[in-house]
Amino acid sequence: MTRDELGAGIVAVAQAIDLAGFCPSKSGNVSARTEAGFLITPSGLPYAQTLPEDLIELSLDGMVLSGARKPSSEWPFHAAIYRARPEAQAIVHTHSPRATALSCTRRGIPAFHYMIALCGGADIRCADYATFGTPELAENAVRALEGRKAVLLANHGVIALGASLAGAHQIVAEVENLAGQYLDILAAGLEPVILDAAEMARVSAKFAGYGKVG
Repeated sequence: MTRDELGAGIVAVAQAIDLAGFCPSKSGNVSARTEAGFLITPSGLPYAQTLPEDLIELSLDGMVLSGARKPSSEWPFHAAIYRARPEAQAIVHTHSPRATALSCTRRGIPAFHYMIALCGGADIRCADYATFGTPELAENAVRALEGRKAVLLANHGVIALGASLAGAHQIVAEVENLAGQYLDILAAGLEPVILDAAEMARVSAKFAGYGKVG
């Protein structure tokens, strides 16, 4: 994939999550790995106005390699995740409403539904809180993402990683769906039946066979 194609893909995902209502007040960001580091959306520019040439390429230690704009303030956790997870090719971060609401309770999402396995494991963890844009937030996110493809950030939002932009986008959308379902169960005063580890392992294996986990 050329840089132009990769940039167009990043902008397309950024605009899609914005249209879905996942990025209130210009929040959230999208990146994809490059040979030299990663391309990321700029800070403060509405996604509807963002073009591929507005993206910034950074090295994995945060050095600007190309691009005239200021990178997203959350670039530190993108860099940290790419360093820690060589298989990650794309990262999508949102403030999607229901997942963010759940993150404000500082609780994760248990395996109440088998689609949790799409996110890489038997649950979706909630990372410890840290101020946005800080190395501490990056460290907390990497720790909570161990063995997972998605994480809630306490009092903040969601991160999803994937083997492709489409995969990361699919996962972040499913996290919002699952968070909404889980909140609906709790709001009804009901207790979800949690699938056990053996069943979640079976589901994960089936997803891998169907090529659904990307």
